Amino acid sequence: MKLNPYLTFNGRCEEAFKFYEQHLGGKIEMFHRFGGSPMADQCPPGWADKVMHVSMELDGQILMGSDGPGSDYHGMQGFSLSLGAKDVAEAEKLFNALSVNAQIKMPLQQTFWALRFGMLVDQFGTPWMVNCEQPPA
Repeated sequence: MKLNPYLTFNGRCEEAFKFYEQHLGGKIEMFHRFGGSPMADQCPPGWADKVMHVSMELDGQILMGSDGPGSDYHGMQGFSLSLGAKDVAEAEKLFNALSVNAQIKMPLQQTFWALRFGMLVDQFGTPWMVNCEQPPA
């Protein structure tokens, strides 16, 4: 069994996934718009160009998402996506990239469990944690 996060955006899914692809080193593998689907006539006005489904491969893992129309969208709540960095340089690179126009919840810093750990909500509303664990003693 695989566990794949599925993010829902309020009209900014394409922009978010292109940003993640560029800054997290992913590759978008599947992309469908509402307007090109068999349900095109059922999508809200102005949503034909919005994302019905996107799938991106990130270092052997899959991140998926879509746009959730207007009143059905209530933001991303109750979770964070956690990125495990292999070293301090990678942690800093990831955190700095995601920090663009973000709300920093905890600056990237050393903790008792990590060489670097930080939390933020990116410009698209996605909550992230960046963690570079300390090596085993």
